Amino acid sequence: MHPSADWEQRSADLWAAFNAAPEHWDEEEFRDRVGALADELGPDHPVAAFERACAWDSTGHSDRAVPLYRRALEQGIDGIRRRRSVIQLSSSLRNVGQAQESVRLLTEERGRGSDELDDAVSATLALALTSVGREREAVSIAVAALARHLPRYQRSMAAYARLLVEPE
Repeated sequence: MHPSADWEQRSADLWAAFNAAPEHWDEEEFRDRVGALADELGPDHPVAAFERACAWDSTGHSDRAVPLYRRALEQGIDGIRRRRSVIQLSSSLRNVGQAQESVRLLTEERGRGSDELDDAVSATLALALTSVGREREAVSIAVAALARHLPRYQRSMAAYARLLVEPE
């Protein structure tokens, strides 16, 4: 179910080239190249749907990315790409005016465990919360995530984050 190491490397190389200088790429050509790689995996492969979604998203088409992220999740994408799918789907949903669903998905995701994408989940949730008028909660989540990375003031910043959302 997982792509070969060779496929992963070719995909990583394509994304690295795009991310290094997206302004030098024709967006349609980039999506076509991602699509050609995805075609190698077959039409029902969750990674193929995910990669296509990423290509649409990265070229400013959140509306085209949403159904592809959903398909990747429905097809059982796993590992770190599953969590990336949730984060990126949620971000795209926010971009297309569906911030409530974004908040719901990311709130669920925060309870699913911990990995190197925790701060990305928190940052995306904070943005979604601002879109639904829950700014104090958004700042609380952002400060709490940032507090873990501070060389000093970790305990006090974590406390301030809690105070932002505690009832007065």
